[in-house]
Amino acid sequence: MKDIKLLDGEVFKKDDLLEKLIDDEFYYGYMAKAALSSSSIKLLKQSPKKYKYVTQYGSGSSQALRDGTLAHWAILEPQKFEDQIYVDVQSKNTKKYKEALSEHGVVYTTKEKRDAERIADAFLRNEHALRLLDNSEFEVPACGMIGGYPFRGKADILGKGRICDIKTTTDIKGFPYSAKKYGYDIQIYIYCELFGIDYKDFTFAVIDKGTLDLAIWDCSEEFYNEGKRKTHEAIEVFETFFVHGADIDNYCLTGTL
Repeated sequence: MKDIKLLDGEVFKKDDLLEKLIDDEFYYGYMAKAALSSSSIKLLKQSPKKYKYVTQYGSGSSQALRDGTLAHWAILEPQKFEDQIYVDVQSKNTKKYKEALSEHGVVYTTKEKRDAERIADAFLRNEHALRLLDNSEFEVPACGMIGGYPFRGKADILGKGRICDIKTTTDIKGFPYSAKKYGYDIQIYIYCELFGIDYKDFTFAVIDKGTLDLAIWDCSEEFYNEGKRKTHEAIEVFETFFVHGADIDNYCLTGTL
């Protein structure tokens, strides 16, 4: 049984850590600071200052992230979806919404709920999507060492030797561009490493929030290798500023126009 040393110096047996990662509070709370992930690698690629800030204070929740989270729950974890607090308001600026937010911490509007149900219904009616769900587990966590550092990840859909990640979009035909823009190549590389699968066995199931069309995108070797390159470049940035202690205030980009 392998040991995994986390960023704070704590050491866990891998199986013990995997058991703890099932708990969302542990996975998204403690482990958000104690391990790297595809999200933190993307932040490090943007700026070590941004990584430091988000790790300390959190990043908030954009509307796209809220929509995507609800759609995931509606498709893969319907009970969790139903357990959320929904408020019947026209705007998040209303007194009723703000009071519910103050009381419960996380709340959604009934419109957000209906939109997620609409996406889930379209996904679950599509035979191509349903085949991805057959003989699979959902929201499966993983952990491991990459480049000498601890990483965490969670597979939306984990089948036998394959992973499918669900994405929502407003432009399904433009997804290849979005995949590069939002660093999905980084996610593919990290997940293939953590789950021990080949890039050929990683797919994205993408549903358009407007048209409700579905697209299934495979991964090329070039896309995987680009994610590998970006990940290890970001690890070097992490080492420079958060391991070796370089002065982050002197971080400066250079280049030629």
